[in-house]
Amino acid sequence: MARPKNQKARREQLVRSAKRAIVERGLNGLRAIDVAACSDLGAGSVAYYYPDLGDLVRDVHEDAVSRFYWNRRQQGAEGENPAVRLRRTIRSGIPTSLDDIDFQVLNELHTHAYRDEFHAQLMAELYRLEVSLYSDVLSEGVEAGEFTMALPVETAASNLVAMEDAYGLHFMGGTPLDADDIYRMIAANAEVMTGCRLRE
Repeated sequence: MARPKNQKARREQLVRSAKRAIVERGLNGLRAIDVAACSDLGAGSVAYYYPDLGDLVRDVHEDAVSRFYWNRRQQGAEGENPAVRLRRTIRSGIPTSLDDIDFQVLNELHTHAYRDEFHAQLMAELYRLEVSLYSDVLSEGVEAGEFTMALPVETAASNLVAMEDAYGLHFMGGTPLDADDIYRMIAANAEVMTGCRLRE
């Protein structure tokens, strides 16, 4: 039996539904019926397009990584100088709401990575991409004479990613911090690393 011509659209719909199901139920024990409950499709349709639910979870992870990275890349590219771009890059790595579905899904999948090589590789790739975002803007700032680095660019970039990951995890876990609090703390460290005023 031939699959419908709208297979790609249906799969994209199921990826969005699976994200909501993962946020609501968690990843462990996720069932086709849970995904269907977040969609206008039945559990049979979920199984039709994704006979192996693990394939759907892998597509969810790839989609979350891609959306998160490209959104950050676009926001970080906006700005007339390296200091503004660095501010925007820091801001783009901070969740602004507990309802941010891609942050929620990535946090859930991060805990799953140590059990699964596919997810571990995706998380490692996301880390590499995020470090590259910071490395690019830090290098531009050095070349423009705006940043005087107290650490090597790669080290500073890695530290900034580690800080935003840690603060983001605490934020999503209910620690009483807001996005502005987190920004100020990360920006304070970035100022020490770059010798440039960043806090707004």
